[in-house]
Amino acid sequence: MRLGVSLLGSTGSIGRQTLEVIAAYPDRFRIVALAARSQVDALQEQVRIFRPELVAIAQEFSGISFPDTRVVIGPDGLVEAATYEAADIVVIALSGNSGIEPTLAAAAAGKTLALANKESVVCAGPLLRDIQSRTGCQLRPVDSEHSALWQLLQLPHRPAEIARVILTASGGPFRDRPIEYLHQVTPDEALAHPTWRMGPKITIDSATLLNKGLELIEAHWLFDLPFELLDVVIHPQSIVHALLAFVDGTTVAHAAYPDMRLPIQYALFHPERVASAVPLLDLARISPLEFFTPDTERFPALPLARAVGIAGSTYPTVLCAADEVAVEAFLAGQIRFTEIVPLIRSVLDRHQPASEPLTLEAILAADRWARAVARELLGRTIRHA
Repeated sequence: MRLGVSLLGSTGSIGRQTLEVIAAYPDRFRIVALAARSQVDALQEQVRIFRPELVAIAQEFSGISFPDTRVVIGPDGLVEAATYEAADIVVIALSGNSGIEPTLAAAAAGKTLALANKESVVCAGPLLRDIQSRTGCQLRPVDSEHSALWQLLQLPHRPAEIARVILTASGGPFRDRPIEYLHQVTPDEALAHPTWRMGPKITIDSATLLNKGLELIEAHWLFDLPFELLDVVIHPQSIVHALLAFVDGTTVAHAAYPDMRLPIQYALFHPERVASAVPLLDLARISPLEFFTPDTERFPALPLARAVGIAGSTYPTVLCAADEVAVEAFLAGQIRFTEIVPLIRSVLDRHQPASEPLTLEAILAADRWARAVARELLGRTIRHA
């Protein structure tokens, strides 16, 4: 029997690669729903090939129709696609805070989630954990590092035996650039990631290392790991994706070529492993593997994200929302690369966290507030430039 897949964010990098994997196994999966924000031309081609029953487009468009396919326009369409009855697996490949509501809705519906949206875990981790405990939904991480960690944590062990949980980061394109020159880097330079093929937002986050800070928070909620166990190392080759250190001095590592099709496929097929288009790792032929301690002066976003994760409440939402505004401004040439993190920090400094317990309404309100404040501060920066 083929499993029905609902894919949210089908036109993005993860979405397109998910469709590659599914196309390779037509006897195992069928696309029942596709959802995207706005790339209608790309979506039309995907609909022609995969013939879903439901198409959702988050932004308002007129005059769109697909033969034999129901089309839902507007933000509610993402939730409808996430909870579509025929979907056995819901792949959340949306970028940014727009993934929060559909992720929570899919979890509440008891779906199996293949989750590539960091923000839904970072901002709404407590809500997601609570829903999971009530519905028994499966959360299967698609991020390469969390997929690696998920696989490592399946090794027989007791929680008290874990001494350290280590996520790796490539360090992006500026890991060796003199710090005094970072204020000169251009968006094109920042988008030239040395090992991964990703969308522009996550590529810039990888250059600042904020992406890895978000992954620390994500690992905390996905695997119930205390922050004091979580660490990051710079690994330029992006071959080792996570390491698990035990109290007896043993460290086990997950290693593979940097190809997102691997974690996507593992999430879709779990617990089964099947052949893929990614070659077996040939350690004798790859360059030496290097590991470095992150320079927090070069990458101030990393300790900032850790502090935000520990603070909890609506601080992670403000971090993510302010980052979206800051990255957009940098890509538009409105601020320098080195002004991204200070802008985020300024928004965080002004935030008054929501009262406990955390609610979806509080998260959405904090998201709106953070974007408004970030744009206000950005306007002042531009006027005084």
